[in-house]
Amino acid sequence: MIRIDGAMGEGGGQVIRSSLSLSMLTGEPVLLENIRAGRDKPGLLRQHLTALRAAAEISGATVEGDALRSGRVRFTPGRIRPGRYRFSIGSAGSAALVLQTILPALMLADAPSEIAVEGGTHNGKSPPYEFLAEAFLPLLSRMGPQVTLELVRHGFYPAGGGRMVARITPSSTLSPIELLEVGERGPISVCALVSALPRGVGQREVAQIKEALELPWQRTEVVLVEEPRGPGNAVLIRLPCASLTEVFTGFGSRRCTAEEVARALVAEVEAYIRTGAPVGEHLADQLLLPMVLAGGGRFCTGPLSLHATTNIEVIGRFLDVPIAVVPLDDGRVEVAVG
Repeated sequence: MIRIDGAMGEGGGQVIRSSLSLSMLTGEPVLLENIRAGRDKPGLLRQHLTALRAAAEISGATVEGDALRSGRVRFTPGRIRPGRYRFSIGSAGSAALVLQTILPALMLADAPSEIAVEGGTHNGKSPPYEFLAEAFLPLLSRMGPQVTLELVRHGFYPAGGGRMVARITPSSTLSPIELLEVGERGPISVCALVSALPRGVGQREVAQIKEALELPWQRTEVVLVEEPRGPGNAVLIRLPCASLTEVFTGFGSRRCTAEEVARALVAEVEAYIRTGAPVGEHLADQLLLPMVLAGGGRFCTGPLSLHATTNIEVIGRFLDVPIAVVPLDDGRVEVAVG
């Protein structure tokens, strides 16, 4: 049994999700201890518990410690069982992160799957629907599996109530890809999502970003969420280039004005553009496991986040596939798998 210290590296949900994914893929039982030990609310929260139970259901696993706030989990997977599933977090916890846990196993399964996840579709510190649908999944499809994602209903923190549905056509193997050059950049666009709040919130965000990035009005949009489940706001900036599309997101909160949300997002986008690398910080983290499963591939990015370096460490506990992180002279890094 592989033992994983849940407080290693970034010490959060990334350790849990990657460990469960890799346990299902390799068939190796895993013991997770000290889960989120350094966090304000240690142990399993609702989204982590839902991810654990989803992984158990699709793999016929036996589990010990599947309870809220549990700090120790023993997970013994069985055979992957593709099919139609529905998982509900019961809070505004991230639906995307639940999907992220089970997608690697299902995209290499022997039959298609349809996965509905209910919870938060747009909440801070996790990838929103647009990032998965427009940045990550198109790259995954280039590797072999075909995955489409439908946003049925928006769900913002704290009300939740969102729903997304993934339809997965698996592949027996994954093909390596290389993402080393930005190439020609396409037009940048911005979209503000407003749920049960005044339209002016989104208009102020869009106006701030339009001015900072010198965008024409034609590439700006404010979308009022239909049938909102609760108040919420997110603003998205899309940056296409020759090799991929990056999506950056800022989330409104009571502690920040619309202008502050927009300025912070612009700063993040400008920092990404300055790197001259095609792959942003969050996409780098997402690409590691698929590339390892493909047995090869390379991408260029800025300095790796703690999430990414922790992911590399967890992957190394399950799979003997080398991952080289090579610093380049200009501050970028090249990540080479295999």
